[in-house]
Amino acid sequence: MLSYNKTPIQQVHDSVLTNSEIRLFVKREDLNHPFVSGNKWWKLKNNLIDAQKQRSRALLTFGGAYSNHVYATAAAACELGFDSIGIIRGEEVLPLNSTLLFARDHGMKLHFISRETYRQKSKPQFINELHDQFGDFYLIPEGGSNELAVAGVEEFAKSLDFNFDYLCCPVGTGGTLAGLIKGQCGERKVFGFSSLKNGEYLSDEVRRLGGSYLNWEINIDYHFGGYAKSTAALLAFIEGFERKHHIPLEYIYTGKMIFGVFDLVKKGFFKKGSTLLAIHTGGIRHSPN
Repeated sequence: MLSYNKTPIQQVHDSVLTNSEIRLFVKREDLNHPFVSGNKWWKLKNNLIDAQKQRSRALLTFGGAYSNHVYATAAAACELGFDSIGIIRGEEVLPLNSTLLFARDHGMKLHFISRETYRQKSKPQFINELHDQFGDFYLIPEGGSNELAVAGVEEFAKSLDFNFDYLCCPVGTGGTLAGLIKGQCGERKVFGFSSLKNGEYLSDEVRRLGGSYLNWEINIDYHFGGYAKSTAALLAFIEGFERKHHIPLEYIYTGKMIFGVFDLVKKGFFKKGSTLLAIHTGGIRHSPN
């Protein structure tokens, strides 16, 4: 099993929060593993156990060129002795960025396909073609979001021994949000921040994975142009937040979430006296090209 480091809950002290009578805490899951950090650890946990039970020799997964999931899967496979294959969306661009370079250096075979072909990633015929090309493998979907991943995040959510009113997390594929929703069993509000442009469809995916609970919503206003996109305002916020609070953020997921939290606090979205717990989902190695 992957190694795991216990992580703290850190309070953020800021005048923006104090003036609105809001308390914000960050669950530092970015510290749970040096490479398989944040939600990736919990999403991969049960998949890796299942792959070991099935005696699979290789893991195959999907992702974009900046995918935290691809990065983490390569690291996990290397640690546990699996071969790994990454099906990467889009044409190969050289030199490889830091994410793909890390994955390759940790033994992952990178296979680039067109965006059009990538849309076939869930179809049985395409999966069969991948088996013909790469042989036997254990399939982990894009972002690691399947029922085993949701169960892992649900376990994490149930382990949170902390009193809060809102549980906040970034949203990429919906698996983490679904697990947090199930783990809270409808008791407290779970609030997701989409990192994707046109992320309205994510609600259907969360309902598919997370069941019929109604204690959640996804905000789609803080994507900053889409996945792996950023703006000068976002990058300036991240730099200032890190300098003031000593919590590293990245611009793909956690930076957008924390920016959104602060902006909504300023707008009076959260009820005065509320306590927010934001989940740091890791991935802090990234920097824009």
